[in-house]
Amino acid sequence: MVLDRRQPYENPEAQHWVSDQKPTPEVLEFHTKSPLYHPTPLISLPKIAEEVGVREVFVKDESERCGLPSFKILGASWATHCAIAAYTKLPVTSEFQALANAAQAMEIVLVAATDGNHGRAVARIAALLNIKARILVPRGVDMTTIEMIRGEGADVIVTDIDYDATVLLAKTLSEEIEAGILIQDTAFKGYEEIPQWIVDGYSTMMVEIDTQLDGRSLDLVVLPVGVGSLAQAVVAHSKTSGRGTRVLSVEPDTAACLWRNLTDGFPAPAQTRNTVMAGMNCGKVSTNAWPSLKSGIDASVTISDIESHEAVEDLLTMGVKAGPCGAATLAALRFAASLGLESLNLNKDSTVVLLSTEGPREYIKPLDARISDPVALTQALVRIESTNPGLSKAGGVGERQIADYIAAWLEHRNIETYWLEKTQGRPSVVGIVRGSGGGKSIMFNGHLDTVTTIGYSGDPLSGNIKDGSLYGRGCFDMKAGLAAALVTLAQAKKAGLRGDVIFTGVADEENLSAGTEELLKQGWTADGAIVLEPTCLQIVTAHKGFVWLEVDIHGRAAHGSRYDLGVDAICKAGHFLVELDKYSQEVLRREPNPELGTGSVHASLIQGGEEPSSYPAKCTITIERRTVPGETSTSITEEIKKILDQLAAGVADFKYEIRVTFSRSPFHIEKNHAFVACVVKNIEKALGKTAKFHGEKIWADSALLTDKGIPSMLFGVDGEGAHAATESVTIESIEQVTQSLVNIVDDFCA
Repeated sequence: MVLDRRQPYENPEAQHWVSDQKPTPEVLEFHTKSPLYHPTPLISLPKIAEEVGVREVFVKDESERCGLPSFKILGASWATHCAIAAYTKLPVTSEFQALANAAQAMEIVLVAATDGNHGRAVARIAALLNIKARILVPRGVDMTTIEMIRGEGADVIVTDIDYDATVLLAKTLSEEIEAGILIQDTAFKGYEEIPQWIVDGYSTMMVEIDTQLDGRSLDLVVLPVGVGSLAQAVVAHSKTSGRGTRVLSVEPDTAACLWRNLTDGFPAPAQTRNTVMAGMNCGKVSTNAWPSLKSGIDASVTISDIESHEAVEDLLTMGVKAGPCGAATLAALRFAASLGLESLNLNKDSTVVLLSTEGPREYIKPLDARISDPVALTQALVRIESTNPGLSKAGGVGERQIADYIAAWLEHRNIETYWLEKTQGRPSVVGIVRGSGGGKSIMFNGHLDTVTTIGYSGDPLSGNIKDGSLYGRGCFDMKAGLAAALVTLAQAKKAGLRGDVIFTGVADEENLSAGTEELLKQGWTADGAIVLEPTCLQIVTAHKGFVWLEVDIHGRAAHGSRYDLGVDAICKAGHFLVELDKYSQEVLRREPNPELGTGSVHASLIQGGEEPSSYPAKCTITIERRTVPGETSTSITEEIKKILDQLAAGVADFKYEIRVTFSRSPFHIEKNHAFVACVVKNIEKALGKTAKFHGEKIWADSALLTDKGIPSMLFGVDGEGAHAATESVTIESIEQVTQSLVNIVDDFCA
């Protein structure tokens, strides 16, 4: 749905703005002298013209430009030519070979940062000049792209930072190299001249389009935006005096730097996330480009990865081979035409040109961020493996892929999104729909991680539906809950609420709850929270906590034959285990908590000894003590220490140490709490019956939220098989939980 996505930016004043940038005819002359040069084709797309209701649509096909699959060599070649001429103090009119000889003699090294095509173009120019190139690549760039750059003869340095930070690193490296020249397609303070030469180089493409249109007026040009240098060239050409060409820019939902800057009215860095449109994954607009883009862009849109992918496939059926960045312009035109944007003035007489800026390349088919149905969204989430790497010997893939998808889902709807990743590879995602002010805020908390897929019966990532249930690892625990919360968040954006609605998709709940801990340490809070663990449509207002302790029983190491010297720590530990069993029985006889019963204790692990022929010096026993409200790690430690002290007084050579290794509080909220009353009322409204309560023996992140003063409770879907060989969730309960959450938000946050 159009309303369920980020809306375009429009600038009605852009149609009246005139660029003062002068034409650079020497650039075209430079390019046409190259034996590699030939104009790229302008291909008619009559099917698309009919679809969007205009006279003509053309695509400028840059899938093969001077032997490379992108337009980038236009800018890289001219900028390198000018930069070497300036460095060697030769005239800019010098022949190629003269510049090459001078560059070789001075041992010039070209340096660039890239996420693909620009770096390859710089590497190609360096190879033609027979000089060195060092190309820096940010994290996340695929190995195929990296190897293609290496294939041009460049030294490739892969960084562990994002694109914008890699650009600054490239600048530093170029300054450290004696004859280093940074050939970068984005400008920043103190680095403006070479990026402008790159922009000038791109003008050749627009001159070609004018010639190929053969006198026909161009009404709209659609272009993809990364740092904005191509956009600067297009705007400069389209907005010269006497032209009436309008400009539509497109960016990925997850890298919408220009869109944000245009919307805000000022340039600022933007956080970006992974996208198949890798060449557009930039968080800063070139400082050279910003003034003309602010004034000359008529409209700006963002698209999802799947829309770009679909455009790739559609163009291929029309004989155009494009990559995701190139095909993005078709997706943008479709979106803009569906809205009938006044700023673009499209009609049956319009001529449109799409700039397809790259040829086909390998990429993984993206998931669909447009899904708005909670059941279909649950399927999509189940099909993303997110096994916790800290749980089993087999490890797990972690939460990055599912976090990327959720972030893309949120960005597609222009929901304020935050990425938390204190531990590398273990991200959490926060989405917030801010209210108008004066209302209560609510938090929906759910974990992204699952237990292992090993031992699952059938395909753990199928998401298949059968007999009213959806199957797959994590569907019940708890991706259906995540889906319900996300859909509710999107609904809240349209509800005109006064209070904030917050989605928190957290890492590591199945192990140490590092995600919720990080969330709370960063100060996220709310007036109420629902943890969407699968409660089978019952309301949970209490659950147990736990304390993990280690007890070291000390002996004395000696040769196995020296009973007179050795003290057997394992045998001494046996005394403690006997008393621990008695303690366990005593705990079970205590006055039960009305909702949770009693606590419990068991010995989880025992480790001791080095080899059969020696007396063991130490035996370590790991204990888990499940707790109920009123019991704390301090009180539990004292109870066990009392047992140990009695043994130390009565058993010869009994020595020990005790420590708490980890603990989590039990959770409880009164059923007559105002937040609980609101939640119960709205759940009953959705279910059409009286809600049921129960206490949980397990532990959940609700305790962490409660410890920080956030009134919390648990409520979630119906199904079975959490952590089991087969896991399922009922379709009906997904819909019921979603409706319950929508009801709660509309009431609590109104």
